[in-house]
Amino acid sequence: MADFSKAFQLVLAHEGGYGNDPDDPGGETYKGVARKIHSKWEGWQNVDMRKREAGFPANLEKDLQLQESISDFYRVTFWDKIKGDDIQNQEIAESIYDFGVNAGVATSATLAQLVVKAKTDGVIGPQSIATINAFDPEHFLAAFTVAKIARYVSIVKKRPTSRKYFYGWVLRALGEN
Repeated sequence: MADFSKAFQLVLAHEGGYGNDPDDPGGETYKGVARKIHSKWEGWQNVDMRKREAGFPANLEKDLQLQESISDFYRVTFWDKIKGDDIQNQEIAESIYDFGVNAGVATSATLAQLVVKAKTDGVIGPQSIATINAFDPEHFLAAFTVAKIARYVSIVKKRPTSRKYFYGWVLRALGEN
């Protein structure tokens, strides 16, 4: 079965630290948690408190409660929803999880279901898990990567200001970022 801690470290490497890019539809983010999307996340209180201290945003890394909150958030909001503990192949679990973080759980689940030709309802349940686990891992990863890149192309066509993220998204989809 796949290991959350390995997948979580991969996502953290992709998501980076603190940012507040005006072109990012999610607005202010910390380790990928977008304030506009996840405004009720308990960690925002810690972030706001640390903004008033010297050394912001580097001081966020020393806040152990904040770091635990990040881990809990990613487990509950993404890993548990893709049923990561039930996916047998680590790379497949990481790919579905990472894309869920980047594009949304329902989008990631739907693409994974399309790849394995399961019912596409955007929710990974027992039947999706069984089909994913029975699917050839190399074939899944290749097809899922192509599907992710196609999704990014669609985003850039609809929202040209996101073009600046495209190369990074493609590298992330290829597992090179």
